[in-house]
Amino acid sequence: MSSRPNASASESDRAPITLPGLRAMKAAGEPVVMVTAYDYPSAVAAEHAEADIVLVGDSGAMTVLGYDSTVPATLDEMLMLTRAVRRGLRTPILIGDLPFGSYEVSDEQAIETSMRFVKEGGCHGVKLERGGRTSVARARAIVDAGIPVMGHVGLTPQTATALGGYKAQGRTGAEGATIVEQAAALQDAGCFSIVLECIPSPVTEALMPRINSSVVIGIGAGPATDGQVLVFHDLLGIREGKGAKFVKRYADLQDAMDAGVRAYAEEVRSRAYPAPEHGYAMTDDEIIALKVALDDWRHAG
Repeated sequence: MSSRPNASASESDRAPITLPGLRAMKAAGEPVVMVTAYDYPSAVAAEHAEADIVLVGDSGAMTVLGYDSTVPATLDEMLMLTRAVRRGLRTPILIGDLPFGSYEVSDEQAIETSMRFVKEGGCHGVKLERGGRTSVARARAIVDAGIPVMGHVGLTPQTATALGGYKAQGRTGAEGATIVEQAAALQDAGCFSIVLECIPSPVTEALMPRINSSVVIGIGAGPATDGQVLVFHDLLGIREGKGAKFVKRYADLQDAMDAGVRAYAEEVRSRAYPAPEHGYAMTDDEIIALKVALDDWRHAG
């Protein structure tokens, strides 16, 4: 009973974004716009905004699937969200977030999972978290299999418990240096891009001269990165509470949605909706024909 949104993917003349195109943007100092999306409408919004990269983040576990963290998201759930986003995009690079438990066991598992995102989800590449030895090895294996990889260091939500919760990382000199080393290792493994999440700006500034080939995307990492990413529901205010310190709300859609559904419910209960203008009419002749047909049916029964 639901209806497909009237909006469609942008028909602008913008050519599809490519990995060489992203590197050219980095070299030219042109900021890269990245946003998350989890369904067809959010993908269409990203397309219309001419985003350069769209990430189907495992944050969808919390924003659209209702889990308390990103950890419970399954591979099948992530692929379902990814296919929906794919149908709304034409020009951005599409990246699928490898969910927790879908790549850590072995290189073979990581490659198989990544191939499903490409073949079933229509992704151009995948993202994995952490910059330790295991994640670097998995990234290298996936890249060697021919699939572009985006790394992710700093606050990595899949292992937030081990990091002490959802809080900034790298706030000491030693911790900051570790993050720089992890990002450099992911670059050496062949990652085309690296996300820095929730780290002090000075760490980012120290890191950027050392990351020459990977496109660095920040989220709560200051302005020195090659680009920025925000979660779709955070930037549009489709959530309760203020969210993280780094989030800037560009709209307050949760309040608008709550008010709209509340007004609808009140009008249904008061019988103000539907009004006559919301119904479909019949000609007088067809009303008579309907009554005759019903009389014939009743008598036949």
